[in-house]
Amino acid sequence: MALLGQRPRAATTPPRPSGPLPGLALAALGVAAAWATHALLPAVPMLTAAVVLGLAAAHVPGVRAVVRGRGRAGLSLAGKRLMRLGIVLLGLKLSLDDVLGLGWATVAMVLGVVAATFFGTWWLGRRLGLPGDQPLLIATGYSICGASAIGAVSEVSESEERDAAVSVALVTLCGTLAIAVLPLLQGPLGLSDAEFGRWAGASVHDVGQVVATAQTAGAGALGDAVLVKLMRVAVLAPLVAAVGLSLRARSAARGAGATAGKRRPPVLPLFVAGFLGMVAVRSTGWVPGSALDLAGHVQELLLAAALFGLGAAVDLPSLTRTGGRVAALGLSAWVVVAGVSYVGVVLTA
Repeated sequence: MALLGQRPRAATTPPRPSGPLPGLALAALGVAAAWATHALLPAVPMLTAAVVLGLAAAHVPGVRAVVRGRGRAGLSLAGKRLMRLGIVLLGLKLSLDDVLGLGWATVAMVLGVVAATFFGTWWLGRRLGLPGDQPLLIATGYSICGASAIGAVSEVSESEERDAAVSVALVTLCGTLAIAVLPLLQGPLGLSDAEFGRWAGASVHDVGQVVATAQTAGAGALGDAVLVKLMRVAVLAPLVAAVGLSLRARSAARGAGATAGKRRPPVLPLFVAGFLGMVAVRSTGWVPGSALDLAGHVQELLLAAALFGLGAAVDLPSLTRTGGRVAALGLSAWVVVAGVSYVGVVLTA
């Protein structure tokens, strides 16, 4: 009973979580802004704009509170689930005929570039003492296809969102740098238009960034660049499977007691199987061009929403502890992938 003269206190209930809708709405606004940026500045790929806008939204006063509060659940959902759907549709850009049409010498060159970049970047990241899965994710992004590859591997390795966000931001910024720098090097390096296109496809990270870089040398260079880039994308599935097998072996080595109650990492996640299925569908030649165009637009929108969400997860003040080491790894990996791919293009010319 309440004491005489005192009003009974109202029962307090904890605030209900807002759910994913505010964050998804914020991601949709980010996608619209990224599309508008690309429309006004065609040299800026839409996916690159999405990451930068997400990064900015996380640090603008007023918007930051929404990103870190009510919008966090929806932005995390976009960064994971929508990324998976985008990777599945990415498979429709690749067919087996395209890969075989490159020739075995070019295929061997691409595989060599991927292997050298992945293991070299991963080793250097470990030597620099980067935390968590950042060495693995950054190596994946540089060697395969930028943010899409980072999203795929982070799902298998169950990486922290912060590690994935930092890796995406670094790979995106360095890929954007390549758009401005690589065309300036075509003449001094003595590359023909076709050779420059293959170099761009073998060294630049994201598909949109490859297009923005290679188109400066004409339509022929752009065609070669996209084919070589899609060959790198094809390596995504075996790389994810290799990471899954490695994690399973590591769990087994720790013993059953150490891993009791924990879910075993999948060897081939469902969305990567979907990616391979879309490659098989594209290879049949039965999908009309209009459907492929529509799927390409949807895929870009999904990845833009996912990258906005990952960009919004980056906390720049927290990067001060490892910012110098992350930047050193990013620039070193960029030199490695550009140098190895240049040698490969010259040898296979």
